[in-house]
Amino acid sequence: MARYTGPKVRLSRRVGVPIADTPKHTAKRQLTPPGPHGFRGKRPKPYGIRLDEKQKLKFHYCVMERQFRRMLAEAGSSKGNTGEVLLQMLERRLDNVVRRAGFGRTIWAARQIVAHGHVLVNGKKVDRPSFPVSPNDVISIKKENVQKLVRETMESLAGHVTPGWVEVNPAELTIKVLVLPSSEQVPFDVNTNFIVEFYR
Repeated sequence: MARYTGPKVRLSRRVGVPIADTPKHTAKRQLTPPGPHGFRGKRPKPYGIRLDEKQKLKFHYCVMERQFRRMLAEAGSSKGNTGEVLLQMLERRLDNVVRRAGFGRTIWAARQIVAHGHVLVNGKKVDRPSFPVSPNDVISIKKENVQKLVRETMESLAGHVTPGWVEVNPAELTIKVLVLPSSEQVPFDVNTNFIVEFYR
């Protein structure tokens, strides 16, 4: 399976916004454009602006191009606003839910927890990061050594705000999905209209 294995901060520099909520990505000096002395070059054109919005969303959820196109096509054939449906599909990914609950510092850490088979959904092991969760699903951590790691991560993320569509039980390390997420509950600023326009 193809995946990006290069420097993660380079992705934040590429799109000009922190794609992960960690000091390494949010530091002002890390958001300078890539290249010598952060030289940006020419003023971005409409195509470049839309490309950056698309890349921003892909990097934030750690999704590759083919998978992203497939999700956009599915969102386009669903009822409702295509951009909002796409955001909802991305938010419902299991690796993202683990990240939003504070069990992993970044999407890459949360993805690793899921891919290594440490996560249970309704009591059954799920090792697919793209698994879509549904309302009333209960997500838990399988092994004690991983539970210890998750507790340490949660302690290091003091002040982490959990979105209202999930309920986290820190004592039992469980996550309950209450409702489907809305675009207003996504803590990442992106213009989905530009993304839809990019693929037209």
